[in-house]
Amino acid sequence: MVGIEVRDAFVDFPIFDARSRSLKKKVFGKVGGKIGTGAKVPVVEALRGITLSLREGDRVALVGHNGAGKSTLLRLLSGIYEPTRGSARIRGKVAPVFDLGVGMDPEVSGYENIIIRGLFLGMTRRQMLDRADDIAEFTELGDYLHMPLRTYSAGMRVRLALGVVTTIDPEILILDEGLGAVDAAFIAKARRRMVDLVERSGMLVFASHSDELLMELCSTAIWMDEGAIRMTGPVTEVLTAYKGHPPFAGT
Repeated sequence: MVGIEVRDAFVDFPIFDARSRSLKKKVFGKVGGKIGTGAKVPVVEALRGITLSLREGDRVALVGHNGAGKSTLLRLLSGIYEPTRGSARIRGKVAPVFDLGVGMDPEVSGYENIIIRGLFLGMTRRQMLDRADDIAEFTELGDYLHMPLRTYSAGMRVRLALGVVTTIDPEILILDEGLGAVDAAFIAKARRRMVDLVERSGMLVFASHSDELLMELCSTAIWMDEGAIRMTGPVTEVLTAYKGHPPFAGT
């Protein structure tokens, strides 16, 4: 049975060079949360007291201002981060999609990267070979698929990565939106495939700044603020509350 159980989980990152204010700000901006100074070595309290229970069929939107802890929570739910305190149990095969370019090799061809990216996401080589023609048609990259990835523009790389991602069959899909480098027409095309992907997945946790996309793909939402869960509930109610709240001054 697919599921995720998190109980009073904290994720802390120590800052060993505490004299460097720029370093603290840099780390803080990446992982969110709050900077604690009570210990000898200051820490970024990236997540604080997270408790949640997710089941098969859940479609969860994750919202919050930059630095609120969304990315850290996604990595906790994927099993990439272990809680410093508390517990996090994951049951099911996780497909984490945080950076569309992760798991791709700039020195090999687009076709070879289809295989590599698919393996990175837990698929087999045979499965990716069977999907290669469909991915090629979707990306509209033509002969570029025979060329090294380093010759691609940013938009072409996103097309290829989305083509691969939207063919997988995940039990748990952890998705951080990354569609900004492609044109509007292709985004519309990609969204249709993303809807199909979500319908195939057993569970979805999706972080995005697009209210429209969140309402289309998700039924419930979690609002992250300063590394903690501020609110959970129906996606429209949480978005309404979140949009009426000014950003935390430290983010």
